[in-house]
Amino acid sequence: MPLFLQNRQIDRVSSTSELFSKHSHLQENARVFRSKTPTTVDPKCLLYVQQREFAATIPLDKSVTIIGSADATTCHLVVLRHTGSGATCLAHCDGSRTWSEVPLIVKAVTSLTGAVKDGRYELHLVGGFDDESQTSHKLSLSLLAAFQKQQEEIHLETCCITEMNDEVVEGVHRPVVYGIGVNVKTGEVFPASFPTRGPAEDLRSARTFTGGQMVEIYDSSKEQVEIGPCKWTPNRDIAFWLAQDDDTILQYLSTSPMAEPPHFVQHIKSTIQFLLNHPTADSLFPGGQPQVFRRTQQGGWDCSPPPSPQQQQQQQQ
Repeated sequence: MPLFLQNRQIDRVSSTSELFSKHSHLQENARVFRSKTPTTVDPKCLLYVQQREFAATIPLDKSVTIIGSADATTCHLVVLRHTGSGATCLAHCDGSRTWSEVPLIVKAVTSLTGAVKDGRYELHLVGGFDDESQTSHKLSLSLLAAFQKQQEEIHLETCCITEMNDEVVEGVHRPVVYGIGVNVKTGEVFPASFPTRGPAEDLRSARTFTGGQMVEIYDSSKEQVEIGPCKWTPNRDIAFWLAQDDDTILQYLSTSPMAEPPHFVQHIKSTIQFLLNHPTADSLFPGGQPQVFRRTQQGGWDCSPPPSPQQQQQQQQ
């Protein structure tokens, strides 16, 4: 089915400028969205999604109120929600495998929606900017085209992407909105910043850094974060980057070196150090089991011990 806009089908476009020129209200909506002051999200209610991750849940979830993600430069942040069931998914897409990732996002919401007939699927796209290599523009078009190929009728509500998420600061193009949150109780989508990005921030970054593809990180039926198991091979050569200056790291390890947030370089170095400390991932996943985190009474995420062989056998019976 094609995408819908104000209850009308929209045709596939060849550029984001064509989309915005044909549907001028999308421009106004984007201007209003990007003008909002980012909300600093309380970690006690947050489920944070990193690059090439997605998470979905429902309003009855007692562990999560806000799903959020940030540090999107050329990346796009995608929210899909069913207004009847309230099932909501947020994904952080970087263009690596858009056409296989969008069906995962849709399935995450349809599976939680179940037999609920009232309501509709609403889509919010935020991210990218007017970058020189047009990486953002290509991802914007790929996401729009991929959602148009889905069986479900999907209504485009927010489209703050590429040129509509662009500003020029001291002659340099950069995004206006780097991060968003979605309230899974109300459906509100808003610009956001996040003081914490756990659990297991370095482990999850290492998975992506070593080529891990889009993965779901949350089991809403158990209200727990599940990471891995994942694999990577030892690579001592990456130690080279720890000795490089910030400009070199930005130039070679970023798709948008002039637009990255201030903590980008330190984040990259922390990820590389984690990989050097853990040449393989085997020891991080005893028995080949994922790392599991549950919400504590204090609001943090606590790592639960892996099940014993006896417990694994009981689960399989």
